[in-house]
Amino acid sequence: MMRRLKARDVVDWIGLAKSAVGLVAIVNPPIAVPIFVSLTEGQSSRDRRRTARLTGLSVLIILMVSAWIGGPLLGALGIRFSSFRVGGGILLLLMAIAMLHARQTGSRRRAEELEEAETKEQVAVVPLALPILAGPGAISLVILDFQRGDDLMTRAGICLNIALVALLVWVMLRSAERVAAVLGKTGINIVSRIMGLLLAALAVELIASGLLELFPGLGG
Repeated sequence: MMRRLKARDVVDWIGLAKSAVGLVAIVNPPIAVPIFVSLTEGQSSRDRRRTARLTGLSVLIILMVSAWIGGPLLGALGIRFSSFRVGGGILLLLMAIAMLHARQTGSRRRAEELEEAETKEQVAVVPLALPILAGPGAISLVILDFQRGDDLMTRAGICLNIALVALLVWVMLRSAERVAAVLGKTGINIVSRIMGLLLAALAVELIASGLLELFPGLGG
């Protein structure tokens, strides 16, 4: 009983909340709505629901696997976590700047990938889940968050955040036509800019903390 109480005491609830907000911001489900509508234009309602479900499931699997194996992989490659934090923070900052201008970086999607996807019957995994939703930025963020939480309860909380974001993706894409009609292109751009602002603040924190670990003298 005492062990359980101690485990609860060390859970960083504020950190988990920041992690959830950051993950929603970087995945940014609304940005996939017009792409989903375009790529599934020829599908029946049943097939669209199936594509939405597979996309959400793919996002869940990609981010969960990245969270669990990312740290050990960095260790095996001899990459310091602080270095990865700075690099990941820079990547997130670049994506945030692009989101503030209501445009997407090449790491999230490329025109040729979307053109190729239009000829595919199944687009749930590629390009919707990867790289549009669970792209390099989202993968970097879950690895960073997962490695900062060294206790089981915190890591369970991060896994719950991933599951909730995947659920949000599924709900958003399942209702894609209604969401697109309500928000429109302007509404989606506004949401993207708000997400970009939140992500920029998170990215700066990651870069600053990583630099302080690499160069302790900067804190003096």
